[in-house]
Amino acid sequence: MTDKRCPWCLGDPVYMRYHDEEWGVPVTKDSKLFEFLILEGAQAGLSWLTILKRRDGYRKAFADFDAEKVARFSARKIESLLKFQGIIRNRLKVESAVSNARAFLEVQSEFGSYNAYQWRFVDGRPKQNRWKTLSQVPPTSKESDAYSKDLKSRGFKFVGSTIMYAHMQATGMINDHLVSCPRHALVKGKAASVRI
Repeated sequence: MTDKRCPWCLGDPVYMRYHDEEWGVPVTKDSKLFEFLILEGAQAGLSWLTILKRRDGYRKAFADFDAEKVARFSARKIESLLKFQGIIRNRLKVESAVSNARAFLEVQSEFGSYNAYQWRFVDGRPKQNRWKTLSQVPPTSKESDAYSKDLKSRGFKFVGSTIMYAHMQATGMINDHLVSCPRHALVKGKAASVRI
């Protein structure tokens, strides 16, 4: 796979590896969904590549994306994270990761898993788009609007519709690979077996 990849990932090996191995593949494991929620929230106002290059730092800072551990982070722990250079040291984003972990656990308790909650917004099946150009890919959708609104009502922060659309793309709720990209068909094939 070379020049037929989605053009947004070209030019950086970290981006290309993420595109080729992860982006758009359906995620059903709660710990991975929590990871993407933290990373997408951190990305607000920045490039996704900036966050991907700090992913190991986030893994270290946020207890390998263990929501139960993150939910117990104290004010003192938050202060220490604001000195850790491996992440984006934005107080609102760090504090929201902790409060979002608490809200995440409440969702798990209510629905049995975060996975069961999240996939309701696409009726349990990945949505298969057929975009030909990047300019056709929207920044939001009615599904991301609904998802964002519901998360906000549950106390989540940094979960606007644009952020949640990116989250839905990343976790395979939406297949937004261009139809010319070899990953479009591969991701569509993986999505066929997903039933939530």
